[in-house]
Amino acid sequence: MRSKAPLALMEQTVMILVFALAAALCLRVFVWSSQMSRHIEARDRAAVEAQCAAEIIKCEGSGGGSAADVLRAASGKVGGTYDGGTLRVNYDGEWEHTDGDISFCLEASPADTDVDGLALVSVSVKDADGNVLFEIDAAWQRTEAVDE
Repeated sequence: MRSKAPLALMEQTVMILVFALAAALCLRVFVWSSQMSRHIEARDRAAVEAQCAAEIIKCEGSGGGSAADVLRAASGKVGGTYDGGTLRVNYDGEWEHTDGDISFCLEASPADTDVDGLALVSVSVKDADGNVLFEIDAAWQRTEAVDE
């Protein structure tokens, strides 16, 4: 009479391999979902920061000034710097204003418009790799004739 021990041992080995494969797949899904969650969280925060900046820019523009003047005035209120026609705000990984390690960058710059008397600024938030997370435009009526 032959022993059935090798057959039971082989069955248990196959079961362990199946469970190990399932665990590896589950771990991979959890890592992917964690990365996706961080990306979506960054995109949502970028939307909030861009919308806040756009509202500040529109408020500054309510006086009817040029885009350059408005961006210069708004730079202090959003905690950024204005140079070369672009308002720039740098953020670290926790979305705090920083001059050091930059994880995210908000940029606002004048955009072209075909409508006379309308000033337009494009606001975008990018990650450290330069990928655009969120983009929005802010526009207002200019009351003065300004050549930009």
